[in-house]
Amino acid sequence: MADLTADLGFIRLKNPVVPASGTFGYGEEFGDFVDLDELGAFVLKGVYRDPRPGNPPPRIHETASGLLNSIGLAGPGCRGLAEVLRRVSAGTDTPAIVNVCGGSDEEYQEVAEFFGAMPETAVLELNISCPNVNAGGSCPAQDPAHTERLVKRIRQAVTKPLMVKLSPNVADIAAVARAAEAGGADALSLVNTFLGMAVDLERRAPVFANVVAGLSGPAIKPLALRLVWEACRAVSIPVMGIGGIHSGRDALEFILAGAHAVQTGTVNLVEPGASLRILREMAAEMDRLGIRNLDMIRGALS
Repeated sequence: MADLTADLGFIRLKNPVVPASGTFGYGEEFGDFVDLDELGAFVLKGVYRDPRPGNPPPRIHETASGLLNSIGLAGPGCRGLAEVLRRVSAGTDTPAIVNVCGGSDEEYQEVAEFFGAMPETAVLELNISCPNVNAGGSCPAQDPAHTERLVKRIRQAVTKPLMVKLSPNVADIAAVARAAEAGGADALSLVNTFLGMAVDLERRAPVFANVVAGLSGPAIKPLALRLVWEACRAVSIPVMGIGGIHSGRDALEFILAGAHAVQTGTVNLVEPGASLRILREMAAEMDRLGIRNLDMIRGALS
Protein backbone atom coordinates (compact mmCIF):
# COMPACT_ATOMS: atom_id res chain seq x y z
CA MET A 1 0.00 0.00 0.00
CA ALA A 2 1.08 3.56 -0.71
CA ASP A 3 2.71 5.58 2.09
CA LEU A 4 0.64 8.75 2.55
CA THR A 5 2.81 10.28 5.26
CA ALA A 6 3.25 14.03 4.79
CA ASP A 7 6.45 15.41 6.32
CA LEU A 8 6.42 19.20 6.59
CA GLY A 9 9.75 19.32 8.38
CA PHE A 10 8.39 20.90 11.55
CA ILE A 11 5.60 18.33 11.85
CA ARG A 12 4.99 14.88 10.39
CA LEU A 13 1.38 14.13 9.47
CA LYS A 14 0.05 10.60 9.14
CA ASN A 15 -1.51 11.70 5.85
CA PRO A 16 -1.85 14.92 3.81
CA VAL A 17 -5.62 15.52 4.15
CA VAL A 18 -6.53 18.44 6.42
CA PRO A 19 -10.03 19.99 6.68
CA ALA A 20 -9.74 23.76 6.17
CA SER A 21 -10.67 26.59 8.49
CA GLY A 22 -14.28 27.68 8.35
CA THR A 23 -15.52 24.45 6.77
CA PHE A 24 -15.04 22.03 9.66
CA GLY A 25 -16.26 24.01 12.65
CA TYR A 26 -14.05 23.18 15.62
CA GLY A 27 -13.78 19.49 14.76
CA GLU A 28 -16.31 18.17 17.25
CA GLU A 29 -19.29 19.13 15.08
CA PHE A 30 -18.18 16.51 12.53
CA GLY A 31 -17.81 13.71 15.06
CA ASP A 32 -20.74 11.73 13.64
CA PHE A 33 -19.17 11.72 10.17
CA VAL A 34 -15.39 11.78 10.57
CA ASP A 35 -13.03 10.03 12.96
CA LEU A 36 -10.57 12.83 13.78
CA ASP A 37 -7.88 10.23 14.44
CA GLU A 38 -7.86 9.34 10.74
CA LEU A 39 -7.09 12.87 9.52
CA GLY A 40 -3.64 14.31 8.94
CA ALA A 41 -4.63 17.39 10.96
CA PHE A 42 -7.58 19.78 11.14
CA VAL A 43 -7.87 23.57 11.14
CA LEU A 44 -10.22 25.26 13.57
CA LYS A 45 -12.52 28.05 12.47
CA GLY A 46 -10.72 31.42 12.45
CA VAL A 47 -10.53 33.32 15.72
CA TYR A 48 -10.14 36.96 16.72
CA ARG A 49 -9.26 38.19 20.21
CA ASP A 50 -12.86 38.95 21.16
CA PRO A 51 -16.19 37.26 20.30
CA ARG A 52 -17.70 38.32 16.96
CA PRO A 53 -21.32 38.01 15.80
CA GLY A 54 -20.39 37.85 12.11
CA ASN A 55 -22.26 39.37 9.18
CA PRO A 56 -26.04 39.67 8.87
CA PRO A 57 -27.82 36.99 6.78
CA PRO A 58 -27.85 35.83 4.11
CA ARG A 59 -24.35 34.47 4.59
CA ILE A 60 -24.05 31.90 1.81
CA HIS A 61 -25.22 31.76 -1.79
CA GLU A 62 -24.79 28.89 -4.23
CA THR A 63 -23.28 29.51 -7.66
CA ALA A 64 -22.48 27.24 -10.58
CA SER A 65 -19.98 24.71 -9.19
CA GLY A 66 -19.24 26.96 -6.25
CA LEU A 67 -20.31 28.73 -3.10
CA LEU A 68 -20.19 32.39 -2.12
CA ASN A 69 -19.89 33.08 1.59
CA SER A 70 -19.95 36.21 3.71
CA ILE A 71 -19.86 34.72 7.20
CA GLY A 72 -17.88 37.54 8.74
CA LEU A 73 -15.67 35.26 10.85
CA ALA A 74 -18.18 34.85 13.64
CA GLY A 75 -16.62 33.22 16.65
CA PRO A 76 -16.23 32.94 20.42
CA GLY A 77 -12.95 34.85 20.75
CA CYS A 78 -9.75 33.55 22.32
CA ARG A 79 -11.10 32.49 25.70
CA GLY A 80 -14.16 30.78 24.26
CA LEU A 81 -12.15 28.90 21.65
CA ALA A 82 -9.56 27.85 24.21
CA GLU A 83 -12.22 25.86 26.06
CA VAL A 84 -13.27 24.15 22.83
CA LEU A 85 -9.67 23.43 21.80
CA ARG A 86 -8.92 21.74 25.13
CA ARG A 87 -12.07 19.63 24.89
CA VAL A 88 -11.49 18.54 21.29
CA SER A 89 -7.79 17.84 21.76
CA ALA A 90 -8.51 15.63 24.76
CA GLY A 91 -10.28 13.20 22.43
CA THR A 92 -7.72 12.89 19.64
CA ASP A 93 -3.99 12.86 18.93
CA THR A 94 -4.51 14.47 15.52
CA PRO A 95 -2.79 17.88 15.38
CA ALA A 96 -5.07 20.91 15.77
CA ILE A 97 -4.17 23.99 13.74
CA VAL A 98 -5.45 27.34 15.03
CA ASN A 99 -6.40 29.89 12.36
CA VAL A 100 -5.26 33.29 13.70
CA CYS A 101 -7.14 36.42 12.62
CA GLY A 102 -6.78 40.09 13.48
CA GLY A 103 -8.18 43.52 12.73
CA SER A 104 -4.73 45.01 13.32
CA ASP A 105 -1.16 43.79 13.57
CA GLU A 106 -1.41 44.12 17.34
CA GLU A 107 -4.47 41.87 17.47
CA TYR A 108 -2.80 39.26 15.27
CA GLN A 109 0.05 39.14 17.75
CA GLU A 110 -2.24 38.91 20.79
CA VAL A 111 -4.17 35.99 19.30
CA ALA A 112 -1.00 34.23 18.16
CA GLU A 113 0.61 34.58 21.58
CA PHE A 114 -2.55 33.35 23.33
CA PHE A 115 -2.78 30.12 21.34
CA GLY A 116 0.96 29.80 20.92
CA ALA A 117 1.11 29.27 24.68
CA MET A 118 -1.40 26.42 24.62
CA PRO A 119 0.05 22.89 24.42
CA GLU A 120 -3.04 21.79 22.46
CA THR A 121 -2.02 24.04 19.55
CA ALA A 122 0.16 22.14 17.07
CA VAL A 123 0.50 24.86 14.42
CA LEU A 124 -0.61 28.47 14.04
CA GLU A 125 -2.15 29.35 10.67
CA LEU A 126 -1.80 33.11 10.26
CA ASN A 127 -4.78 34.22 8.17
CA ILE A 128 -3.39 37.40 6.61
CA SER A 129 -6.50 37.79 4.46
CA CYS A 130 -8.29 39.40 7.42
CA PRO A 131 -9.04 43.12 6.81
CA ASN A 132 -6.77 45.46 8.78
CA VAL A 133 -8.77 48.25 10.43
CA ASN A 134 -5.67 50.46 10.62
CA ALA A 135 -5.14 50.20 6.87
CA GLY A 136 -8.53 51.18 5.49
CA GLY A 137 -9.83 47.63 5.32
CA SER A 138 -7.03 46.19 3.21
CA CYS A 139 -5.42 42.92 4.27
CA PRO A 140 -1.72 42.22 4.80
CA ALA A 141 -1.70 39.56 2.07
CA GLN A 142 -2.22 42.25 -0.57
CA ASP A 143 1.12 43.88 0.24
CA PRO A 144 4.41 41.92 0.29
CA ALA A 145 6.06 44.48 2.58
CA HIS A 146 3.21 44.30 5.10
CA THR A 147 3.18 40.52 4.84
CA GLU A 148 6.87 40.24 5.67
CA ARG A 149 6.61 42.77 8.50
CA LEU A 150 3.62 41.05 10.12
CA VAL A 151 5.00 37.52 9.75
CA LYS A 152 8.32 38.63 11.25
CA ARG A 153 6.47 40.21 14.18
CA ILE A 154 4.54 37.00 14.88
CA ARG A 155 7.60 34.82 14.33
CA GLN A 156 9.47 36.77 17.01
CA ALA A 157 6.52 36.50 19.42
CA VAL A 158 5.81 32.75 19.26
CA THR A 159 7.73 29.50 19.08
CA LYS A 160 5.00 27.30 17.59
CA PRO A 161 5.27 26.43 13.89
CA LEU A 162 3.82 29.25 11.79
CA MET A 163 1.91 28.63 8.58
CA VAL A 164 0.79 31.71 6.64
CA LYS A 165 -2.47 31.59 4.68
CA LEU A 166 -2.36 33.63 1.49
CA SER A 167 -5.09 35.38 -0.47
CA PRO A 168 -5.61 34.75 -4.20
CA ASN A 169 -6.74 38.35 -4.67
CA VAL A 170 -3.29 39.67 -5.54
CA ALA A 171 -1.41 40.47 -8.72
CA ASP A 172 1.72 38.49 -7.83
CA ILE A 173 1.29 35.51 -5.48
CA ALA A 174 4.98 34.63 -5.75
CA ALA A 175 6.01 38.01 -4.32
CA VAL A 176 3.72 37.59 -1.32
CA ALA A 177 4.87 33.99 -0.82
CA ARG A 178 8.52 35.06 -0.81
CA ALA A 179 7.70 37.86 1.62
CA ALA A 180 6.07 35.42 4.04
CA GLU A 181 9.08 33.12 3.81
CA ALA A 182 11.45 36.04 4.39
CA GLY A 183 9.45 36.99 7.48
CA GLY A 184 10.04 33.57 8.99
CA ALA A 185 7.06 31.45 7.95
CA ASP A 186 7.56 27.72 8.37
CA ALA A 187 4.95 26.93 5.71
CA LEU A 188 2.27 28.48 3.52
CA SER A 189 -1.35 27.56 2.90
CA LEU A 190 -3.21 28.79 -0.16
CA VAL A 191 -5.59 29.82 -1.43
CA ASN A 192 -8.26 31.58 0.55
CA THR A 193 -11.48 32.48 -1.27
CA PHE A 194 -11.68 34.59 -4.42
CA LEU A 195 -13.64 37.83 -4.22
CA GLY A 196 -16.96 37.64 -6.02
CA MET A 197 -20.50 38.90 -5.75
CA ALA A 198 -24.11 37.96 -6.41
CA VAL A 199 -27.10 40.15 -7.19
CA ASP A 200 -30.83 39.70 -6.66
CA LEU A 201 -32.55 40.64 -9.88
CA GLU A 202 -36.00 40.92 -8.29
CA ARG A 203 -34.82 43.24 -5.53
CA ARG A 204 -32.35 45.07 -7.79
CA ALA A 205 -29.84 44.71 -4.96
CA PRO A 206 -26.75 42.74 -3.91
CA VAL A 207 -27.44 39.40 -2.24
CA PHE A 208 -24.98 40.15 0.58
CA ALA A 209 -25.01 43.11 2.93
CA ASN A 210 -21.26 43.51 2.31
CA VAL A 211 -21.87 43.29 -1.47
CA VAL A 212 -18.75 41.17 -2.11
CA ALA A 213 -18.20 37.66 -0.77
CA GLY A 214 -15.70 34.82 -1.00
CA LEU A 215 -16.01 32.24 -3.78
CA SER A 216 -14.96 28.63 -3.12
CA GLY A 217 -15.77 25.17 -4.43
CA PRO A 218 -14.91 23.20 -7.61
CA ALA A 219 -15.14 26.34 -9.76
CA ILE A 220 -11.92 27.75 -8.30
CA LYS A 221 -9.77 24.61 -8.58
CA PRO A 222 -7.93 25.50 -11.82
CA LEU A 223 -7.17 28.99 -10.48
CA ALA A 224 -6.05 27.68 -7.08
CA LEU A 225 -3.90 24.99 -8.68
CA ARG A 226 -2.07 27.59 -10.75
CA LEU A 227 -1.44 29.81 -7.72
CA VAL A 228 -0.18 26.89 -5.64
CA TRP A 229 2.17 25.92 -8.47
CA GLU A 230 3.51 29.49 -8.66
CA ALA A 231 3.98 29.71 -4.89
CA CYS A 232 5.76 26.36 -4.71
CA ARG A 233 8.20 27.51 -7.40
CA ALA A 234 8.87 30.74 -5.50
CA VAL A 235 9.68 29.38 -2.02
CA SER A 236 11.56 26.54 -0.38
CA ILE A 237 9.16 26.06 2.58
CA PRO A 238 6.27 23.53 2.47
CA VAL A 239 2.90 24.51 1.02
CA MET A 240 -0.61 23.25 1.80
CA GLY A 241 -2.78 23.51 -1.29
CA ILE A 242 -6.41 24.61 -0.99
CA GLY A 243 -9.14 25.22 -3.52
CA GLY A 244 -11.90 23.11 -5.00
CA ILE A 245 -10.51 19.74 -3.90
CA HIS A 246 -13.35 17.22 -4.13
CA SER A 247 -11.59 13.95 -4.99
CA GLY A 248 -8.43 11.99 -4.43
CA ARG A 249 -7.26 12.87 -7.92
CA ASP A 250 -7.76 16.57 -7.16
CA ALA A 251 -5.60 16.22 -4.06
CA LEU A 252 -2.84 14.39 -5.94
CA GLU A 253 -2.83 17.08 -8.63
CA PHE A 254 -1.99 19.66 -5.96
CA ILE A 255 0.82 17.41 -4.70
CA LEU A 256 2.09 17.08 -8.26
CA ALA A 257 2.07 20.89 -8.52
CA GLY A 258 4.37 21.01 -5.48
CA ALA A 259 2.17 20.97 -2.37
CA HIS A 260 3.20 18.88 0.65
CA ALA A 261 -0.41 18.50 1.87
CA VAL A 262 -3.91 19.70 1.03
CA GLN A 263 -6.83 21.26 2.83
CA THR A 264 -10.40 20.29 2.01
CA GLY A 265 -12.95 23.09 2.14
CA THR A 266 -16.40 23.52 0.64
CA VAL A 267 -16.75 19.78 0.04
CA ASN A 268 -17.06 19.32 3.82
CA LEU A 269 -20.25 21.40 3.80
CA VAL A 270 -21.99 19.23 1.22
CA GLU A 271 -20.44 15.90 2.24
CA PRO A 272 -19.34 15.91 5.89
CA GLY A 273 -17.30 12.71 5.53
CA ALA A 274 -15.56 13.84 2.33
CA SER A 275 -12.06 14.19 3.80
CA LEU A 276 -11.81 10.47 4.57
CA ARG A 277 -13.28 9.53 1.18
CA ILE A 278 -10.67 11.74 -0.50
CA LEU A 279 -7.96 10.05 1.55
CA ARG A 280 -9.14 6.59 0.45
CA GLU A 281 -9.27 7.73 -3.17
CA MET A 282 -5.73 9.08 -2.94
CA ALA A 283 -4.47 5.74 -1.67
CA ALA A 284 -6.31 3.85 -4.43
CA GLU A 285 -4.99 6.17 -7.17
CA MET A 286 -1.44 5.91 -5.86
CA ASP A 287 -1.64 2.11 -5.83
CA ARG A 288 -3.06 2.10 -9.36
CA LEU A 289 -0.31 4.37 -10.67
CA GLY A 290 2.52 2.71 -8.77
CA ILE A 291 3.20 5.77 -6.63
CA ARG A 292 4.81 4.45 -3.44
CA ASN A 293 4.88 7.75 -1.55
CA LEU A 294 4.10 11.43 -2.06
CA ASP A 295 7.75 12.38 -2.57
CA MET A 296 7.68 10.45 -5.85
CA ILE A 297 5.36 12.97 -7.47
CA ARG A 298 5.65 16.17 -5.43
CA GLY A 299 6.51 19.01 -7.78
CA ALA A 300 7.25 16.52 -10.56
CA LEU A 301 5.37 18.25 -13.37
CA SER A 302 7.23 17.70 -16.64
